[in-house]
Amino acid sequence: MSRIRFGTSGWRGIFCDDFTLDNVRVVTQAIADYLRENRQHEEGVVVGYDARFMGRYFARETVRVLAAAGIKSFLCNRDTPTPAIAFEILRRKASAGINFTASHNPYDYNGLKFSSAWGGRALPEVTRDVERRANAMLGEICFKEMPMDQAYASGMVEDIDPRQAYFAALKRHIDFAAIASSGMTLGVNPLYGAGRGYLDNLLQEAGVRVATINTHLDPYFGGLPPEPAEAHMADFIELVKGDDNIRLGLATDGDADRYGVLDEDGSFVEPNCILPLLVDYLVRVKGQAGDVARSVATSHFVDAVARHHGMKVFETPVGFKFIGQYIGEERILIGGEESAGLSLRGHVPDKDGILACLLVAEMVAVTGRSLKQLLADLYGRVGEYHTRRDNLRLPPEGEDSLWARLQETPATFAEKKIAELITIDGVKLVLEDGSWVLFRKSGTEPVLRLYGEAGSISEVDTLMQEARRFVQA
Repeated sequence: MSRIRFGTSGWRGIFCDDFTLDNVRVVTQAIADYLRENRQHEEGVVVGYDARFMGRYFARETVRVLAAAGIKSFLCNRDTPTPAIAFEILRRKASAGINFTASHNPYDYNGLKFSSAWGGRALPEVTRDVERRANAMLGEICFKEMPMDQAYASGMVEDIDPRQAYFAALKRHIDFAAIASSGMTLGVNPLYGAGRGYLDNLLQEAGVRVATINTHLDPYFGGLPPEPAEAHMADFIELVKGDDNIRLGLATDGDADRYGVLDEDGSFVEPNCILPLLVDYLVRVKGQAGDVARSVATSHFVDAVARHHGMKVFETPVGFKFIGQYIGEERILIGGEESAGLSLRGHVPDKDGILACLLVAEMVAVTGRSLKQLLADLYGRVGEYHTRRDNLRLPPEGEDSLWARLQETPATFAEKKIAELITIDGVKLVLEDGSWVLFRKSGTEPVLRLYGEAGSISEVDTLMQEARRFVQA
């Protein structure tokens, strides 16, 4: 029997293999026991789900277990974006949130994200406690459930629609009037996920012309992972390329916490470029001030922009919950990661793909420039940064050998001196010229993540080749 393990973004597993109804009940019971033991249950739990198979059924079983444990649930009335659930936790001052989603993973995965009362993902010390409780109960009938009609009748379950309150929150951060007055058409692609009726409706309500694709419910996500990456959006790229009126293509992933952006010519713009562009826009154009947080795997392009504007950069382990802490404490203006997570001060301390898309649309509308033009201007001011990420599958003995060699801390890498060694998540070698390479195990998939960055495409290609040789030696 597979053990329960929470990774960088909750507990995930293969549907009907390790992610089963009984295991969901066990994990829910473990969460209920944790909340009650720590007296963090009295304000109830927001429960949601994305567009995957069985999502609503998992959610309904969860509220039955919570009700039997004496914990009230606020059950979303349809598949709901993760950031909307995060906002609802804060708005209601709820005790926690449980969200059934595997985010950008393929259709045969599902997952459970557990959020704390501060609106961000539960921190490792909490999820370790839940893991311990759940694994001790696996294979046993250790949970109780209240019949659904009784749960409703007793007030232990309340159906909610968090959409309008979340819309109002976004309107406090985004200049919709500027987007509408630009006259541009925006392409919107929710990838069949929970973002359907969110980004597109917000823009249409503001009077923006929108061209949509993949807006119907499809638990198979069109046969591709619901990840807004270039490799999974050929139809969207074709739409944007083929319509001269579309200035931007904006996409969200399965639970709308990640974003993907296409420029007016249909070219994909990496999140590692979007984050520094937005930092520059917020400071230079909107006149905002504050610091920045990024994950250890995110481009140092952000650092260059921050230095240019006199901002401090906080480096965190991978997992938006660590950036979310800075946002929740209002210690930063903006935080983001290379895997397309982003949020702002005063908004939710969880990543919000809908917010990110709207910020990009506002930036293009206000500046009147394409993303390529904005990027060229920023490169001219702070220098160029180019990044790569590869996923490698290694046998356990290969991983053991890799970590042993890295712990020896070589003096040079790719014929350059190592200037700094960073081990907050994996092993990151920062070289004397500012280029770097990072080796880390994925927290959501059984792969080794390999990241690299340098000042030119040819240099990063060389760096990644050397990194792959080092891994496979």
